[in-house]
Amino acid sequence: MAKYYSLGYDIGSSSVKASLLDLENGRTVASDFSPKTEMAIDARSPGWAEQDPNIWWENLVLATKSVIEQSGNYNYEIISIGISYQMHGLVMLDSKQNLIYPAIIWCDSRAISTGESLLHDLGLDHCCDNYLNVPGNFTLSKLKWVKDNEPSVFSRIGKIMLPGDYIAFRLTEEITTTVPGLSEGIFWNFHKKTLSDELMQYCGFKESLIPDFANTFGVQGHLKSSASKAIGLPKGIPVTYRAGDQPNNAFSLNALKTGEFAATAGTSGVIYGVSKEAVSDQSLRVNTFAHVNYDINDPTYGILLCINGAGRLNSWLKNSILGGVLSYNEMNALASQVPIGSGGINIHPFGNGTERMLKNINDGAHITGLDFNQHNKAHLIRAVQEGIANAFRYGLDILKDLDLEPKVIRVGKSNLFLSPLFCEIFANVCNTPIEIYNTDGAQGAARGAAFGNGFYESLDDTFKNLKIINSYIPENGLCKQYDDYYQSWKEQLLYQLQK
Repeated sequence: MAKYYSLGYDIGSSSVKASLLDLENGRTVASDFSPKTEMAIDARSPGWAEQDPNIWWENLVLATKSVIEQSGNYNYEIISIGISYQMHGLVMLDSKQNLIYPAIIWCDSRAISTGESLLHDLGLDHCCDNYLNVPGNFTLSKLKWVKDNEPSVFSRIGKIMLPGDYIAFRLTEEITTTVPGLSEGIFWNFHKKTLSDELMQYCGFKESLIPDFANTFGVQGHLKSSASKAIGLPKGIPVTYRAGDQPNNAFSLNALKTGEFAATAGTSGVIYGVSKEAVSDQSLRVNTFAHVNYDINDPTYGILLCINGAGRLNSWLKNSILGGVLSYNEMNALASQVPIGSGGINIHPFGNGTERMLKNINDGAHITGLDFNQHNKAHLIRAVQEGIANAFRYGLDILKDLDLEPKVIRVGKSNLFLSPLFCEIFANVCNTPIEIYNTDGAQGAARGAAFGNGFYESLDDTFKNLKIINSYIPENGLCKQYDDYYQSWKEQLLYQLQK
């Protein structure tokens, strides 16, 4: 008797991951990612960040073939495909469905002034009341930048897409998007519960640029012949789930109800809370989007706080400064030898573009307290991890200002949360318990797709096999030591921001 599997993809800016999930027991049968080194991010001008969407597809093909090879000759049927993707990107196709420009990805800062101009013209109250956000540096502002600065490119656009929309198109040849995806790009009016018509008109965008809507859960298209040949799967498999990486991470951790929080610490660091209330931050430090289970008649919101430079700082240290000769495990072992406080080094991990939590400032990363006679690479490695955890604590304080305070934070066992040292630092710096689950974005996308295809009858059924594999509880004594260090770190940060 055939087993039923679901295939999930996580389209990141560093790599593409694929996971094959056995739907009877909820276990991952096979998983892989490509490339083994990080995908390049092109910066043709300062502050720019671009990728060729074809690179995402090429690595998806490689990851899929590896997963199929790992799964062997077992008797199974893949009944659904799900997609998680890097948020806030802009992909542009012409009327013949050809790419006409590199993808402008999430950490690209070129549209900051464009978003500021839109905010000035439209007003803070209008933006917060209708979009729960300001245009900022999101997809809509990036498209307006193209219109203003690359008019010949803009004139050729047939459809705009988010990165996940593009991958779904390559799989199914259907061009669609989702309401949560539109909300991530500031194309959705939460007050009117429709496309942001007035904002589109103000920017001079035709509604025809926006793809048709598809449901987050449900059939969005079927695997076409060309795609099936490329990835080695039978044609006709339905794509039945699509979500941005952070809403999907929350979904993968079963964070779907008010008061539930998830976090990630990959290239960027994110705290993502779920609420039935439409939270709008007048200080523009956090963003509210439609969550994966958003319904216009019963809305659920995701409140996202982002730190652009989290894991990016750690990988920069590993590869650019330490020359790639140490593994992450070896780095953790060295850092464990250094006492709390890293010998007085403070590192602020804000060197990967404009930081929303710092009110859209791109101030770069800073290192203070470095003593050439006292400190070595072990101090630096620990200071990086403590600096990232301190940035999370700074973000949690912002959420508390908005009456959002987690009792526990759920995380997947991936990226920085693979490090027991970082988990201990995080829990004690933030004085918040963390629960670690054996899941990731690709597995979450596979689960979402199985629910979207009707294999699971309910969301509760979808997560019946999700288990906690570890937890970290704050310790009073350690919390006090880390808090003293955090206060010094924060003082240095505020000094830098005031300069």
